[in-house]
Amino acid sequence: MANEITEVKSPCKAVIISDDNVWALYGDKVKRLLAEAGFEVGEFVFKNGEESKNMETALSITECCFENQLTRSDLMIALGGGIVGDICGFASSIYLRGIDFIQIPTTLLSAIDSSVGGKTGVNCSYGKNLIGAFHQPVKVICDPDTFNTLPCDIYTAGICEALKYGVICDKKLFDSIANKSCDIEGLIHRCLEIKAKIVEKDEFDHGERQLLNFGHTLAHSIEALSNFEISHGHAVGLGMLLMARACESKGLCEKGVSTSINDALVSYSVINESRFTEKDLALTALNDKKRKGDSITLVIPEYIGKCSLHKIKINELENFITAG
Repeated sequence: MANEITEVKSPCKAVIISDDNVWALYGDKVKRLLAEAGFEVGEFVFKNGEESKNMETALSITECCFENQLTRSDLMIALGGGIVGDICGFASSIYLRGIDFIQIPTTLLSAIDSSVGGKTGVNCSYGKNLIGAFHQPVKVICDPDTFNTLPCDIYTAGICEALKYGVICDKKLFDSIANKSCDIEGLIHRCLEIKAKIVEKDEFDHGERQLLNFGHTLAHSIEALSNFEISHGHAVGLGMLLMARACESKGLCEKGVSTSINDALVSYSVINESRFTEKDLALTALNDKKRKGDSITLVIPEYIGKCSLHKIKINELENFITAG
């Protein structure tokens, strides 16, 4: 790992950002390896959970970096899942107006999705990831062995994001996940291949990259309404299912898409029914960052393996999803 870091960064000052769960498993080892490679290493460890993903934590990270006297030539390292990566990425984008950071994802979801692409951010009282920046990591280092320590629900949260990639552009990938015939390294490679290809064309989310938001408009509402008891990955799974049901009802997608998604979720014991009203889901989506003026772009699953973008008025969202 240290050798991979020195490929892009000469030994310098570095602060590792992690949560208390991940740090207990890997923190001392990573810190020791970096020190042996010549890095001067500090750490900032925060409490695991979505409640820590806020501006206060991000600013505390910058304070830690000032205490460690990091300069623009130094480094932050995100060691953990998506929350760690999002906060570290955002903090590195605002510290001294931007310094390098490296992602070391330790969950399946962060390995295949949030650690790549450059989206960083924190939550606020108005919603999820509403304060943030596009800031690309200089390196992403993934060790699938870290997934061996994941609780089942954290692993299946990543599976939901992987299913998303299958729905938007790769039926073969979707089927291999749904019937549990995929190997983990092959799954990671294919998901990253898909995301990299899309992000290269549309880094700042103005067009084709919006396809990666399939299921996310409703997912963010589901997360917020559940007080984040429902994880991001599971909310994405449910969001995809609700959107597919609505699209089938309106004749916008092939019959059977929602059944395929539902069966895949059930096979991994992921929730497949919403306890929230369409009105509440739509109202919460008013603060969605994908909204532009009085409209919002939805991702429509035409069939498994192909999605398209569909713009509607924000005040039509409740009726749209009620159709499902």
